[in-house]
Parts: sequence; structure tokens; C-alpha cells
Amino acid sequence: MRLTCCPDRSYLISDSIVYLVIADKSYPRKLAFSYLSELSTEFARSYPPSQSLKPGLRPYAFVKFDTFIQRTKRLYLDPRGAEASGLGGGPASGLEQLNEDLRDVTQIMTKNMEDLLWRGDSLDRMSTMSSSLRDESLKYRKQARQINLDALYRKWAPVGVLGFMFCLVVWWKFCKFSHAFQSDTFGSKS
Repeated sequence: MRLTCCPDRSYLISDSIVYLVIADKSYPRKLAFSYLSELSTEFARSYPPSQSLKPGLRPYAFVKFDTFIQRTKRLYLDPRGAEASGLGGGPASGLEQLNEDLRDVTQIMTKNMEDLLWRGDSLDRMSTMSSSLRDESLKYRKQARQINLDALYRKWAPVGVLGFMFCLVVWWKFCKFSHAFQSDTFGSKS
């Protein structure tokens, strides 16, 4: 890889491919070379040298790469914006990028903690509701048992009363008959 810089243009040669930037004299060299380096890395990843250096390639064979060039160019258009986003590679821009990343991580962690607390509240409510449901089901089970017993009494109580009355009549007749039998048997001897 060879880097060269002139007052108004910078270029990079990598794998026999020349990457060229023409910019104002005031544009920072570091940013120009960072842009070229990013382009060469992505181009080598997208099109291996065996594919990009074939003799007899058709014109515009790499036109799809233009979208990456345009997107990257937008990032590097403003030198102050590129340095602030960490593309310049200076110590201040790296620190600012690190602080921004830390703020992002802090926001994400705060949101995650809020979600966990909300889920905890939801779980507490669900626990309360399930306890209430369990208590209500026990209450309804006791009421159902009582209703079943009442239905059993209503169904069999008349049969039981009739049976009891039948037994009482039989007993009364038997006692009366046995009392009459005893008085006849014992009464004739006297």
C-alpha cells in the first residue's frame, strides 16, 4: 500500500488499484487518507483481487460499488463532522466517540432496567391476581360442595322420612302386637 499526497489531491495504491481523491488544500490529509483506506478495504472485501484484476473486464463492472462510495463520501464531506465522528483518528475525536458510545450504552441499560422494573411490577400484579383467583376458587369449591349436599338432602330426605315413618309404624305395630300378645298370654293364667 502506497500513500501519496499533493496539495490538491491524494491517492493510495493497493493491490495494483489506484484510489484517488481530489480535495481543497484546506481538507485534512488524515481524513483524505482515511477515506481512501476505507474505500480500498471495502473494495478488496467486495471484489477480491482475482476478480477485480482480470484482463478484459467489461466497462462499469464495479458500478455497484458506487453506492458505497457515495455513502462514505457523505460522511467525509465536512472535515469537522468527520473528525467529530471519529473518522479523523485524532485523540479528541476518539474520546468524544467513546463518550458518545458510553452515553448510548447508559441509555440502553437505563431502558433495560426500566423494562425489568415494569416486568417486576407486572409479575407482582400477576401474583396478586393468581392468589386472589386461588382464594376465590376455594370459596366456590366449598359453595359447590354445600350445594351438592343440599341437593342430596332434597332428593333423599323424603325417602328417608318415609322410611323412618314406615319403621316407626312397624315398630309401633310390633310393640302393640307384642304387648297384646304378652297380656293375652300372661293375662289368661291369672
